[in-house]
Amino acid sequence: MAARPDLQKGYLGPQSKFEEFGLSTVTHQDPEINIDSNQVEVQIRVSKPTKVTANLTSCAKNEELPQHVFTQTKDGVVSVKVSLPEVGYYKLQIFALLLPDDSKTLPGVYNYLINCSRIASAVATYPKQFAQWKEGCYIVSPSNLDPNVSLAETKFEVFIPKVKSAAVVADGSWTHLNQNTAGLWEGTVNLDPYRFKDAKVTLNANYGDDNKFSTLLEYKV
Repeated sequence: MAARPDLQKGYLGPQSKFEEFGLSTVTHQDPEINIDSNQVEVQIRVSKPTKVTANLTSCAKNEELPQHVFTQTKDGVVSVKVSLPEVGYYKLQIFALLLPDDSKTLPGVYNYLINCSRIASAVATYPKQFAQWKEGCYIVSPSNLDPNVSLAETKFEVFIPKVKSAAVVADGSWTHLNQNTAGLWEGTVNLDPYRFKDAKVTLNANYGDDNKFSTLLEYKV
């Protein structure tokens, strides 16, 4: 069993901007999380429009693992999904910035230490999240793409605020999504031809600037 890493005093828990930004914990009040699984979801409530992102770092390897952490916001709650690839200790750092501040640097607002004692389920590889994704978007499906299963009818269902249109682009092939009565952009895409080819699949949104689409998420299959 890996030894608990030494952390500087004051590292764990809320940082100076946490309360100032109007943030509060929903799920994990204790910054030390011990789990006998490799999946955990941390939720933070925001009281104002806030951009939030998270970093996951393996303590044993001192390696950042952006592909194993996924952040999204729904109804004023930020969800941080974590899928750990190995047993051991991990640092989960949450960063935030009040909108409309467009500063490139987000201050750290809360730090967790996760101790994973067992790999109980398949390890998820999450898509890369771009800047505009962090401004109130959330996805119903898919939060990750597993090339080991059929992707012939991959259902995309996603909420993107203030957007004019949305599309999925798979290795250059476009599929435009339709907005349903619930305000979600949805559509079914055949991604089977791209499995195990290291193909890039992106979720893109148009905010009304001619035909310009911004990339929100980038998957690899």
